Amino acid sequence: MGLTKKLLAATAIVLALGSAASAKTFVFCSEGSPEGFDPGLYTAGTTFDASAHPIYNRLAEFKKGTTETEPGLAESWDVSDDGMQYTFKLRPGVKFHSNASFTPMREMNADDVVFSFDRQGNAENPWHQYVSGASWEYYASMSMPDIVKSVEKVDDMTVRFTLSEPYAPFIANLAMPFASIMSKEYADKLAEAGNQAQLNQQPIGTGPFQFVAYQPDAVIRYQAFADYWGGKQPIDDLVFAITKEASVRQQRLAAGECHLMAYPNPADVASLQQNADLKVDEQEGLNVGYFAYNTKQAPFDKPEVRKALNMAIDKDAIIEAVYQGAGEKAKAPIPPTMWSYNDQLKDDPYDPEAAKKMLQDAGVTDLSMKIWAMPVSRPYNPNAARMAELIQSDFAKVGVKAEIVSYEWGEYLERSKAEDRDGAVLLGWTGDNGDPDNFLAVLLGCDGVGGANRAQWCNEDFNKLVQEAKTKSTQEERAKLYEQAQVIFKEQAPWATIAHSVVYVPMRKNVTGFVQSPLGDYTFDGVDITE
Repeated sequence: MGLTKKLLAATAIVLALGSAASAKTFVFCSEGSPEGFDPGLYTAGTTFDASAHPIYNRLAEFKKGTTETEPGLAESWDVSDDGMQYTFKLRPGVKFHSNASFTPMREMNADDVVFSFDRQGNAENPWHQYVSGASWEYYASMSMPDIVKSVEKVDDMTVRFTLSEPYAPFIANLAMPFASIMSKEYADKLAEAGNQAQLNQQPIGTGPFQFVAYQPDAVIRYQAFADYWGGKQPIDDLVFAITKEASVRQQRLAAGECHLMAYPNPADVASLQQNADLKVDEQEGLNVGYFAYNTKQAPFDKPEVRKALNMAIDKDAIIEAVYQGAGEKAKAPIPPTMWSYNDQLKDDPYDPEAAKKMLQDAGVTDLSMKIWAMPVSRPYNPNAARMAELIQSDFAKVGVKAEIVSYEWGEYLERSKAEDRDGAVLLGWTGDNGDPDNFLAVLLGCDGVGGANRAQWCNEDFNKLVQEAKTKSTQEERAKLYEQAQVIFKEQAPWATIAHSVVYVPMRKNVTGFVQSPLGDYTFDGVDITE
């Protein structure tokens, strides 16, 4: 089946432990390894699934299956009339996890909330650079250092955020993984011991599952937290069996070695649906797959060159070969299911002859470049290696020589942020809060350059529109600004927009309580297995 001996052994040990204790063990065949276990440091869904969702909570949470927010670690909040102050009343009695080196001496309070945000926005905080190269990518990309003037402890159970301007998506942002609440008490103990890096390796949170162990590229073990404020989970042990190949994940699911799998090959969905032992959830993904040029590097600094390359890409062939009926061509940087989607945009036509002439007119001849291909399946791109091969072939037809490169997932994400990166990178995005700001500002705003903005694109007109949209109080006002921003995006073409996909989640028939998220999350609180 292509599984490594390490993976088989690790999973067998976990299942044996569960069986010996008559525990109920749920196995998730996940698609990749997390970059770490501190969600504030990262932006990848793979990392959030392994860290933010099982281990941590946030002040606000998304209602299951929706993009609506509800109280989390905050019981309630008040917003000032001018929209500049948010005051949160914290939930009493919330306990933190423990591990071999840490037993909490107090419950969650305002100190933990202040710590969790101050370390991201305050360069003087001793935790701001506790891991090498920490960029707090999400916090920075959403302009939070400029927007959040202060985070203050009013009393033990009250926290006040003061903003520099009204910010419409603020509550939705605080329900996102980067805003997970950490234990300041645990951080203080680690700092005292000179072992700050452990915060990202041995996580302590308030969530439904507590971290037990991690074997890179093989398995992550969690245990249901008996003192979870939301009640102990129906399952006792949660196992992430990291299985990079979609075909192997499918084999393991069919064999009953895992209960639920991530990201099946589109071509395999029909057979999964026909398997009497399985069921397959599906929904339109709140996502976009894209190909981001490095607009800081010649000749990709010229919009006409980027437009020409876009016209060389046969997206119909990609949809057929890579998505196989589970995707549609993308013309905008946000999905059509999201409010403010500009359906009036005209996509770049597939026209190799016109593309070749545009390149010649721009003085571009004998162009050699790199195409970066992701090493993992993602909802917005189920097979980046195949997509890269198709684009490579398309570019060859217009005289562009392309070399395909890839790296381990964490390294890929880190290297692709570099402002001197060569060529163009295949990536994508699944919305984290249901707001257009989460796509347009995070992925394409000036604050994201060197981080989530893999195109390294800073267009003042575009940026002004998306920044202004955050301050408007009505969705109608905001939508008009976002529609205008999408027009500029299409004219400037920092990306080739490739596809929006349907997301399928196959699982065993005896799995109950799993709710597919429009945000693409895999969360297992409330999940059970019937006998």
